[in-house]
Amino acid sequence: MKNNRLLNKPVLLVLLVLVALVSCNDDRSYADRLNEERNAVNAFLANHRVVMSLPKDSVFEVGTDAPYYRLDPDGNIYMQVLNAGDRIGDRAKKGEPIYFRYSRYNLTNWYAYGTLVASEDGNEKSMSSSPAYFNYNDYTLPSSSQWGYGLQYPLLFLGVECEVNLVVKSQFGFTNELSYVTPFLFHVRYFHSQI
Repeated sequence: MKNNRLLNKPVLLVLLVLVALVSCNDDRSYADRLNEERNAVNAFLANHRVVMSLPKDSVFEVGTDAPYYRLDPDGNIYMQVLNAGDRIGDRAKKGEPIYFRYSRYNLTNWYAYGTLVASEDGNEKSMSSSPAYFNYNDYTLPSSSQWGYGLQYPLLFLGVECEVNLVVKSQFGFTNELSYVTPFLFHVRYFHSQI
């Protein structure tokens, strides 16, 4: 019995040291990051007109002064339609390769510092870089799932040759960035073929 107590003391000591190290860590919790994300998105949208539901006739206001429409009930994606494309005759088909060019802006940084700065990974500004693509509504392929759900969402409502601004919270963003809990503003143009 004594031997078991002696063996438990070093284990207990190691656990106490680990708890002390973790409690001294200044990193924000996941809940803190979610609150920060929500605050950044709300602050950005406070500067714009926001419509909390989709238009009943599926006709969105279009242009740079159009509102941001909440696309999902939980408020993870908001869309401003700059060009609706042909919503009747040119809809994306399941599995179809859809090419896109984008710029994105970190809204957490905007919220903290007040300036929108495009991240380096976008391909919109350089026509020498290839457009990105996904196979529409087929998340079994890494080429599609890597982009998350947010970038495909507008094609549920608009024609393929559309252009939008999207506010995308982290859980609908790039899958390799989920743990960062960073919302982004995307400017996206979609195409049937590479441009």
